Amino acid sequence: MNYINRFKKLAHAEDGQDLLEYALLVALIALVAVGAVTLAGTNVNKIFGNVASQLSTAAGS
Repeated sequence: MNYINRFKKLAHAEDGQDLLEYALLVALIALVAVGAVTLAGTNVNKIFGNVASQLSTAAGS
């Protein structure tokens, strides 16, 4: 009988659901952050590349 009561408590417990929701939220935020940093890094690299090429062109003329 004790095992049945434990199983019922486990089936109705909602603590694990809250933890899972927070874990999914953190994973989603991390995924968006990695994507944003990657995109920003690519754009910044292009900007610095353009500045470097313009400076080398200006220095050569």
